[in-house]
Amino acid sequence: MTRTGGDDRTAREESNMFVGLDVAKAELVVSVLPAGERFAVANDERGARTLVERLRGMPPQLVVLEATGGYELLAVGGLAVAALPVVVVNPRHVRDFARATGQLAQTDRIDAHILARFADVVRPEVRVLPDAQAHELDALLTRRRPLLEMRQAERNRVGQVFGGGKKLVRKSRKAHIAVLERELQLTDTDLGALIKASPAWRERDELRRRVPGVGPVMSRTLLADLPELGRFSRRAIAKRVGVASLSRDSGTLRGRRFVQGGRAPVRAVLDIAALVATKRNAVIRAFYQRLLAAGKPKKLALVACMRKLLTILNTMVRTNTLWAVNTERQALSTA
Repeated sequence: MTRTGGDDRTAREESNMFVGLDVAKAELVVSVLPAGERFAVANDERGARTLVERLRGMPPQLVVLEATGGYELLAVGGLAVAALPVVVVNPRHVRDFARATGQLAQTDRIDAHILARFADVVRPEVRVLPDAQAHELDALLTRRRPLLEMRQAERNRVGQVFGGGKKLVRKSRKAHIAVLERELQLTDTDLGALIKASPAWRERDELRRRVPGVGPVMSRTLLADLPELGRFSRRAIAKRVGVASLSRDSGTLRGRRFVQGGRAPVRAVLDIAALVATKRNAVIRAFYQRLLAAGKPKKLALVACMRKLLTILNTMVRTNTLWAVNTERQALSTA
């Protein structure tokens, strides 16, 4: 008898099954708790189908696996299409969990077991997974970042050439810079075309870019690397990006607050956007100046502006509110 979608959800809520999935290039190793079941399938189309069929028969409350640079996409896609609750977690968090439980050895079977225990104890929230277009967008952004780094590195080296033959070396490096700039232009063109091809993305892109300080790279990075924007609370979204203020207290000691972890690609562009916003965005500028007037260090004030800008974007996406109509006018009237 085939279960309906509602029956599957009810079964999952009643299930105590937690699945850890260790991903390698050729193989997927699975550990199921508390049943203690373990099995492995090939990391290919057939293996992904087998994995989905076996897990749908349980069904698990949560499936956890680590981000592995792309080897996990086939399994994650199959699990997501089957409406199974899959979460891709930061490998560092799992390693920290393993060390905390005294597990230092690493094999595929041990790692799968640790992931299953992590799912049971930590219970990470199921992340909204990007669709096929989002993966394509993410691939373009991933391609864009090293191009930017190589161009900047070559620009730095142009002024560091001394001695005989420096004219030829500088000419070669400038030619390389020109090639990198053409590649960047092509990548940006592809990014723009991908955004325009999706009406839903185009609407969200236009909504974000109405905020002073948010440019095309920031908007597209949010689309690809933070698809849950607008679906979570301001604190939860700040933790995902790595700009939430974390405590370091013990007993009567009150340590300095700090930020850590999160999604580095989003945080990198958010840093630049917040810096621009302190000059061009009336709300962020006023907030930044108030923090400086209160004696806050500039770096701390900038991180607070990153968090505030992210909160504004999160609220706008959730409520589908335009910046110019309500946000800035209301904020300025109360500043």
